[in-house]
Order: sequence, then C-alpha cells, then structure tokens
Amino acid sequence: MAADTMLKAIIFDLDNCLAAADEPGTPLFAPLFDAIHRTNRGHFSPEELERIEFDCWRQPLDHIFEAHGFPEEMRKAAWEANRSIRVTTPMKGYGDLHLLAEFGVPLFLVTAGFQGLQQSKIDALGFANRFTEVHIDAVDQPGRRGKKGLFQGILSRHGLAPDEALVVGDNPDSEIAAGNALGIPTVQTLRPTVPRTDTARYHVAGLAELLALTGSGRVAM
Repeated sequence: MAADTMLKAIIFDLDNCLAAADEPGTPLFAPLFDAIHRTNRGHFSPEELERIEFDCWRQPLDHIFEAHGFPEEMRKAAWEANRSIRVTTPMKGYGDLHLLAEFGVPLFLVTAGFQGLQQSKIDALGFANRFTEVHIDAVDQPGRRGKKGLFQGILSRHGLAPDEALVVGDNPDSEIAAGNALGIPTVQTLRPTVPRTDTARYHVAGLAELLALTGSGRVAM
C-alpha cells in the first residue's frame, strides 16, 4: 500500500482467521472422515489419512481432492457426507473478535466451503451484522466465482482501488493467493496451527496486531 493511500476496507477470511475451524469439535467432521475411511480400500496409508484429516480443517474439500488425488468413489462419498454437515451449537470465535468494532472502515467477510456448513458457522458466531457484506465461496453451488472473483466484486461495487483494501486470512492457496493476484495487500493471521507463508505481505498474530498495523488508517510499510 502506498504511503499516501488510505485504507478503506478490510476483507476477512473466516476459518482459522476469525474462528478456529475445529472449534465445534472433531465430531463435526465425523461423517466426512467415516466416508473417507470407508472408501479408502488401501489407497491411502494411515499416515496419509491423518494428513488428509488435518487438511480438512484448513482447505476446501475440492482442493483436498486434487491435492491428495482422491479416487472417484471416495470423492463422491466425501462430497455427499459434507453436504449435510452443519454446526448446531453456538460458537465464540477467537477471543479478540470484539476488536472488529475498532477498525473504523467497512469490513467484509468472504469464506469458502460448502454453503450449508459455512452459513451454519456464521449463524453460530452471530456476527454477520459486523460486516458490510458476507459472501460464501460455495464449492457446492453453480456459478462459483471463487475468492478472486468475490474480491473483485467488492472492489468494483465500492469503488475501491486494490491498494485501498486489505485481505486478511490464513490460507496461502486461497484468500492470500486471490488478494495477491488482484494487487490487494495481504495479511496472514498466524493463529495456532497456522504455518507461516512468505507469500503474504504482512503477518499478525491476531486482531490486536492488525489494529496496530492499520491504526493510522494507513498500513505501515
């Protein structure tokens, strides 16, 4: 962000940025993991299955299919299992969410995953009214635009230049990559279990550090 450019918007990711993906507890994905194990038939080793389960908490399912090379039977079973998963208990998110009220610019939420699951997380957190717009990059809906397309839409609708916004999230292959592709400065949130990526321009441990980064209405270089 240029030194004379004011920050006018912040685009946040959800999972492992504002709330831990596994906050609802490991039983949330039990139907998905059961489907993967049931259709494995020796394709993946126990160690590979453990890695897949770890990735399921951090990556959209379609990305996991490609990254790990799921066989077709497993893809279909995992997809059907994930379509019915919902969070049914309240969520709190990370302990610094109260700081969202202090940024002084419009905030946007863009999250990727299955429509029903991601919407149930937003509902469980009860914080949709803190954002000017909320978007789900739904892997199970037609006409998917992807995070890059959704970010571009936000810039266009609100008359924002790329360097007047920030993209804040954890995933180098998702929101960080999309922000970089559009020339939007990117900030990686290094929440617990999130590995650091050098592809983000800035790194913060949480919202307090993000406030310090943006406190003057500009991003410190």
